[in-house]
Amino acid sequence: MKYKFILSLFLLCVIVTRLVSAEQPNIVFIYTDDQAPFAVNAAGDNRFITPNIDKIFHGGAHLTNSFVTTPVCSPSRVGLISSRYAFEFGITDWINPGAEKQLGLPADTVTFPQLFQAAGYQTALFGKWHLGIQDHHHPTKFGYHQFAGIRSGGCPPKDPVMETLAGETKKVLGYTCDIFTDHALEFIESNQSKPFLLSLHFRAPHSAWLPVRPEDWEPFKDLDPEIPNPDFPNLNVELVKKRTREYLAAVKSVDRNVGRVLDLLDALKLAANTIVVFTSDHGYNLGEHGTWFKGNAIRILNVNPPKQWDDIPAQRRPNLWDTSLRVPTAIRWPGTIDPGTVFDQTFSNLDWFPTLLAMAGIKPSRRLELRGEDFTPVLTGNTRRWDPDIYLQYSMKHGATTHMRGVRTPDWKLMIDLQHQGRVEMFDLRNDPQERVNLANSDSTNHKEQLKRLQEMVRTHMQSTDDPLLKMFP
Repeated sequence: MKYKFILSLFLLCVIVTRLVSAEQPNIVFIYTDDQAPFAVNAAGDNRFITPNIDKIFHGGAHLTNSFVTTPVCSPSRVGLISSRYAFEFGITDWINPGAEKQLGLPADTVTFPQLFQAAGYQTALFGKWHLGIQDHHHPTKFGYHQFAGIRSGGCPPKDPVMETLAGETKKVLGYTCDIFTDHALEFIESNQSKPFLLSLHFRAPHSAWLPVRPEDWEPFKDLDPEIPNPDFPNLNVELVKKRTREYLAAVKSVDRNVGRVLDLLDALKLAANTIVVFTSDHGYNLGEHGTWFKGNAIRILNVNPPKQWDDIPAQRRPNLWDTSLRVPTAIRWPGTIDPGTVFDQTFSNLDWFPTLLAMAGIKPSRRLELRGEDFTPVLTGNTRRWDPDIYLQYSMKHGATTHMRGVRTPDWKLMIDLQHQGRVEMFDLRNDPQERVNLANSDSTNHKEQLKRLQEMVRTHMQSTDDPLLKMFP
């Protein structure tokens, strides 16, 4: 089971055993916000205009079963940067910068950018942080030489109030995606002669989606888009279509800027020695299950169903659906991954830390307890053996209160809400990939056996990670 990956202890006096050379690869890590698993043309949805993102998918590996462990912003970002479950740091939901001014990534957290920095890489993050707003939560405290962007998480798609490279917080005129990309391009040009790690964290396609540049809006402004589940009871079809049009435009704005990055890598002749990753902090719903948003989904209905649970308003639908957890993911690794490769092994956001280190040839010299595993043996064709199970958690506290724990195997999904007795969901993913039929209360002997097996898997995992909610487990 994927409990943790222990990196070997070699030396105690330094943090890494190998300093970079000019031959080591650059890393460009492109990280979007709220990008649904279907929100890339190369993933099979031709509503989206993403020719540049498609280049990454077609030019390397498409990871079709890439997931996050918590389907909201801050906890997912904790998992990415630390390879630990966010509850281990007391971060269980998105950080509210107004009400939770002191909450953020603990100062002693070991992060993958720190190890890149210690190994001699030039490192930078441009875009959304959302892991704390205090100075001791600043990205430069966690391994980035440079930062410009949004510490608090939210900002409009145009003229954002953001932190500049000089450390000032002020309104910057322009489209937010373009501004973040401008910084990324300047960083690449300034560091083209030495290995670099660039984290480009777009705030799009998070709502609000408009305004975008006219060329990004033009293809969609009069579109009558196809939508999922148009016959869902009481679905507000026109509102789903309106939001879909705006979402399509926001994704196109991301794609246009991804193209700017790829074009510069080509122009500087860096593409052959640069690993490019594209992924998102979590998935998204746009009409699926009669909702929009992510793990803290909001119903998009003309009439909401009656309130069923204490602490969950009728308009809210907390969930651990695949549409909220699965993310579009591709890796372009020239000379190592053949173009057009597809991997269907289950990959987690917790796996990025050890995988990126292995890609760069960086070996930690002290013992690190990580929850993720190095995926490079799969990427390089050295093994197909891989743990197919992923453990899930989300304790929602903004808009509703839940304590959801779960597990996803290739065949089954279980969600148990420890806050609400009887709020349990089990889905047969082979026969019901849209997760429409809850089998948790089925009288079938097979379903009862599966429920018991999955419950025990969740219990065992909670024990192994010292989950403080274990005492609430039925």
